[in-house]
Amino acid sequence: MNRHSIILFLVLLAACSKEKTSADKPYFSTWEHYLGDPERTHFTNLDQIDTSNVANLKLAWTYKSGGLQEGRTTQIQTSPLMVEDVLYGVNAAIELFAIDAQTGKEIWTFKPSTKDESGLGLNRGLNYWRTDGSEPSRLFFSSGPRLFAIDSKTGKPIVSFGKEGHIDLREGLGRDPQKLSVVSNTPGALYKNILVQGTRVGEGPGSSPGHVRAYDVLTGEIVWTFHTIPQPGEFGYDTWPEEAYKTVGGANSWPGMAVDTERGIVYIPTGSAAFDWYGGDREGENLFANSLLALNAETGERLWHFQFVHHDTWDRDLPAPPNLLTIHRDGKAIPAVAQVTKSGHVFVFNRITGEPLFPIEEKAYPSSKLIGERSYATQPLPLKPTPFARQILREEDLYAPNRKAFVDDLVPGNDSDETPTVLEKFKSITSKGQFIPMDTTGVILYPGADGGAEWGGAALDPRNGIMYVNANEMAWIIKMKALKNDDGDLNIGQSLTQIHCARCHGGELQGLAGIPELQNVRLRLSMDSIQTIIQKGRGAMPGMPNLSEDEITAITEFLAGIEEPKDHRTEKVTIDVPYTIASFARFKDDRGYPVVKPPWGTLNAIDLNTGEYLWKIPLGHEESLDDPNVPVSGLENYGGPVITKGGVLFIAATKDEKIRAFHMKTGEQLWEDQLPAGGYATPITYESNGKQYIVIACGGGKMGTASGDEYRAYSLE
Repeated sequence: MNRHSIILFLVLLAACSKEKTSADKPYFSTWEHYLGDPERTHFTNLDQIDTSNVANLKLAWTYKSGGLQEGRTTQIQTSPLMVEDVLYGVNAAIELFAIDAQTGKEIWTFKPSTKDESGLGLNRGLNYWRTDGSEPSRLFFSSGPRLFAIDSKTGKPIVSFGKEGHIDLREGLGRDPQKLSVVSNTPGALYKNILVQGTRVGEGPGSSPGHVRAYDVLTGEIVWTFHTIPQPGEFGYDTWPEEAYKTVGGANSWPGMAVDTERGIVYIPTGSAAFDWYGGDREGENLFANSLLALNAETGERLWHFQFVHHDTWDRDLPAPPNLLTIHRDGKAIPAVAQVTKSGHVFVFNRITGEPLFPIEEKAYPSSKLIGERSYATQPLPLKPTPFARQILREEDLYAPNRKAFVDDLVPGNDSDETPTVLEKFKSITSKGQFIPMDTTGVILYPGADGGAEWGGAALDPRNGIMYVNANEMAWIIKMKALKNDDGDLNIGQSLTQIHCARCHGGELQGLAGIPELQNVRLRLSMDSIQTIIQKGRGAMPGMPNLSEDEITAITEFLAGIEEPKDHRTEKVTIDVPYTIASFARFKDDRGYPVVKPPWGTLNAIDLNTGEYLWKIPLGHEESLDDPNVPVSGLENYGGPVITKGGVLFIAATKDEKIRAFHMKTGEQLWEDQLPAGGYATPITYESNGKQYIVIACGGGKMGTASGDEYRAYSLE
């Protein structure tokens, strides 16, 4: 090679390795970041698999990751990483593994010493920190309340990090760690040698605060803390009652974050304050709950914020990481950030200034009828893009109005005279769209409690600003219940059970999809087992260490069927909230189908430069549906898409347990395959030894589908 050739080669090499955040950023053949890159675009520049050959995809390898547990529903929602021909993922028991990215052959595994701590049921991904050579590269991996630093080569904890290789996420929140339930299901964000970490906390009264912490990746020491429930002297303190920061929980960031690495800004979406459904003890706007925070990644300084729901009583957490992109208008390139919501909206901002790039209207809504609750007078809604999920359920939208209803304690197939029809049930409750206050009669939440947009998030093509987002079209019924009966009596155990258990197990404790019923738990578990699970958690259920011994005993005895005297423990246990959930369930007919006309799940392509839709299609199909007028029904779905330079979008997510490929320009389906269990995770794609692979975790376990433990890789032959 002559001198000029060498110089040209070095120039080209430097051009290919330089990091950028704009649309011409080189996307490498690895998958080193959660959801593809710090901007969370879900995009790769790989194009070996394209629209002309994707139909030829074949199964390349499978890996049985293990962790299935007899008699227990498990899930794998992990979107793995691939670095230097090694794929890193998590199994159904939240055990970390490394496998060969070409063959699926196991290299090492890491099994945390504790198995039944709270929150061990879910892990959606990892962080990989690349060394400069002075330290080993490391994986940051969460299991229960602990965040581990793991040597990526050996699978061993890096003992110089925290306490023998891990930190406790319950520490550093300003409250007694032993009384807090704090875990992390989703990886945080890396910037230089800083890991910005969010958490999942409880959603009932007495929950942990959701402050965001930044940690030194080498030592595990806290670098900065941002109080999402502001303390005296901090911006936003006056949007809460004076003492709220001492007692109120939530306002946490559980869905993940995005980073502008060029500018050193981290974008953090937050969830609702606790208690989810009643806010009588937290009057005010409640900053920074339900907000997008733009913080200086090195210092935690707030640069700007936007609150999507004021004083949330609808559990409208921001469900997914934001997407960073460049928008083109009038010949100008605008650095932007887009955030999808459970209500089915996309908000787009200038990511430097926080200025909305489409108009946002503060719309007036009615006041709450619940005693002690003061609803916020207005809520913000973007005028463009139009919502990607329907906003109101009307009588004419009912799919089979004369079928029997299936909601709460009603069972599919129940055709007794007492069971209302779908139409009768619909007419007995309120359905007026978004942000209608909850009441004791029943309110339709539509899109439902899970969204709209889900935690899988949206994909964003950095070349052209087109967003691809999957959505659910499921109506839920939410009904509140006064804890005291007409004569003022209060059953302590029953009331505490409604407050702390009904949010997940249903208003009648009947169980929800994938979550067991508690009506007959006494037939399955001893009192000691019930009490231990309440306190410490098990599987996907977080523990409730914030409850006192008397409170846990009262709940245990109620679930065990022990009759409680009227004055039982009333001197030791007090009920601080006047309402709890009475109904919390999907609204379906007696066949188990959603009451709304199909589609029940969609995939959408939106040009964020203009706010216009390019296409919208049903995603998935209910094969048991015998209706010639509905060739493709769409289905409830969990997990996001991955998009490619080859023009192909890959997504699993649907209840029919398939993975599919779509043409990014048209929405045409190009390929599908049946999975061994539901792929309720976001796929990844990478290149190894000249071959492009698509990998999906097949963990199942949601929406009543069977659990699985397999990772699958597809490639061209």
